Amino acid sequence: MRKLIMKMSISVDGFVSSADGGKDWVFKTGDDESMAWSVGKIREAGLIIMGRKTFETLAPYWPTATGPFATPMNEIPKAVFTKKGINPVHTNTSEQSSAAASWAEARVFDGDLAEGIRELKAGAGKPILAIGGAGFMQSLIATGLVDEFHLAIHPVALGSGLPIFTGLEIPLYMKLADVKTFPKGIIAKTYSV
Repeated sequence: MRKLIMKMSISVDGFVSSADGGKDWVFKTGDDESMAWSVGKIREAGLIIMGRKTFETLAPYWPTATGPFATPMNEIPKAVFTKKGINPVHTNTSEQSSAAASWAEARVFDGDLAEGIRELKAGAGKPILAIGGAGFMQSLIATGLVDEFHLAIHPVALGSGLPIFTGLEIPLYMKLADVKTFPKGIIAKTYSV
């Protein structure tokens, strides 16, 4: 059975983005070591899952992107969860590169989220990594199927924004499995459920 890991950047006051979805604070508070940690966590995945909004934002960007995140984001297979379908993947290249193909060939789940997650977890392989926005993460947490949370806590308080740990029907108890600190103040915490 595969492990499902949720990876998120979060402010010290518990928000994953500003109220309008902005995440510029993530880049202002990062450093080379925290970026290497984040890339390493992505590289450990056998599948990256996300919601429709994140998919439609990232799919046109990554095939032509450069930098340390580009290779794992383009090589690792993807799955997208949606109730509204997805727009076809359009890239900025004239030929269908293997990077663009990895996005175009993403598996689409349009049924029950928990059922789709159970199906993916039942397979063999490296862990499943969930990335994305607050709405998808809230829905994913509500399934009770997340095995680990990899939270990069950034040294910024937003005052308001979009949380992921909201609307829980029962408390979600976790065990701290690992802590790493980085030069500009990010603290990466790994929690197991």
